[in-house]
Amino acid sequence: MKRGIKAVLALLVISLFPLSTVFAQAGDDSEAASTGKGPKYGSDSATCVKHLSLYREFYKQKNYKDAYPHWKWVFINCPMASQNVYIDGQKMVSARIDESKDAVKRSELIDTLMMVYDQRITYFDREGYVLGRKGVDLYTFRPEKTEAIYQIFKKSVDLQGNNSEGSPLVYYFRTIIGMVDMQKLDKSAIVDGYDQISQIIDFNLKKYQDNAQKIAIWENIKGNIESTFEPFATCPDLIAMYDKKFAETPDDVELLKKITNILDRKKCTDSELFFKSTEKLHQLEPSAQSAYLMGTLNLKKDKLSKAADYMQEAANLFEDNQDKIKALDILASIFYSQRNFSQARATAYKILAVNPNYGKAYMLIGDLYAASASMCTGDDLSGATVFWAAVDKYAKARSVDASVEADASSKISQFSKHFPASSDLFFRDMQEGSSYTVGCWINETTTIRAAK
Repeated sequence: MKRGIKAVLALLVISLFPLSTVFAQAGDDSEAASTGKGPKYGSDSATCVKHLSLYREFYKQKNYKDAYPHWKWVFINCPMASQNVYIDGQKMVSARIDESKDAVKRSELIDTLMMVYDQRITYFDREGYVLGRKGVDLYTFRPEKTEAIYQIFKKSVDLQGNNSEGSPLVYYFRTIIGMVDMQKLDKSAIVDGYDQISQIIDFNLKKYQDNAQKIAIWENIKGNIESTFEPFATCPDLIAMYDKKFAETPDDVELLKKITNILDRKKCTDSELFFKSTEKLHQLEPSAQSAYLMGTLNLKKDKLSKAADYMQEAANLFEDNQDKIKALDILASIFYSQRNFSQARATAYKILAVNPNYGKAYMLIGDLYAASASMCTGDDLSGATVFWAAVDKYAKARSVDASVEADASSKISQFSKHFPASSDLFFRDMQEGSSYTVGCWINETTTIRAAK
């Protein structure tokens, strides 16, 4: 009786609105169905709208029991009526599965749920997105169907790429491990899957870097993937898995990218495999990033000349100013360590051409000048004049960049003590405050000062 009253009330709601209004409402919150798949409301549009409205009315009241038969009629007879039929259907069918105690009935309902996803793809597309949702539900209700779940997730992630949702990525990775356990996939598939999923996660972390809520979600997903991958993440295991593949196809660019990405992520960059793969990748597909990486790797091996060549190449190729400065900074330091002071200074000035307020560049020039005292002794003051030029650079660094202020002040204090004594200036007829050109390789005009 109670159910009958609800149905009558629902029918009264329908009767209060013109048929055209009901049609409009049915399509308001759904994507337009693709053309060429039959009429939107089926062969009997009036009956379709009646059942559509009845199920929606009960659904809004969370009365899934009375909504379900009307929903099922719409699902079978006018499947293009609204995308909500599938969104609501997933929720109602899942609820019925959870409530069902009968194994046969439960299995039938799971089949229905899978049909909901398949039919949604047929009539409303968005295949990659829908497959992701389908895979999660199949994993939830039939976890033993590992191979079928894997195929669903694989296709979803391949189609969605960086637009993949977090949950499908988590379950996809678990399913890959399940396939390896079943010996349906090689163990290297775990590493490949981790690499693919990690790149999607990194993309979204960067995309939502200004959205704290989204960042928290993606960080949680990242943590889940990392903890799942941990047992397979040792450097010896990773190198063993990829060493053979590299030997077989050393010119496979995609393989090289996978090797370098995964070894970099897991901090296995000291391995010979990482060096060889990075070097080969740079030969086949040179880029600013690969040049920079080769520079850092050769620096670790104390191959300074090679490191300098790669850093120069990286600096030339980088388009982002921050990246360009990063490469030039290392290049200048390499020249300094080689005691190629003029080249180091020239590189520092290249940095300042990009960013005039980069204090570290002025600090480096100051250090170059201070280090030249023993080689610039032709000034009749045992090289002490170089400290005037050095302190000038430290003062300049302090004036343009607050981040180096403490270091600059410390060095000004340290090297000012090496200025010539007042008596030395007097005997050489040099006046404090006058201009003086420091010779040697420095060749800069500065101001004469005495030690305090």
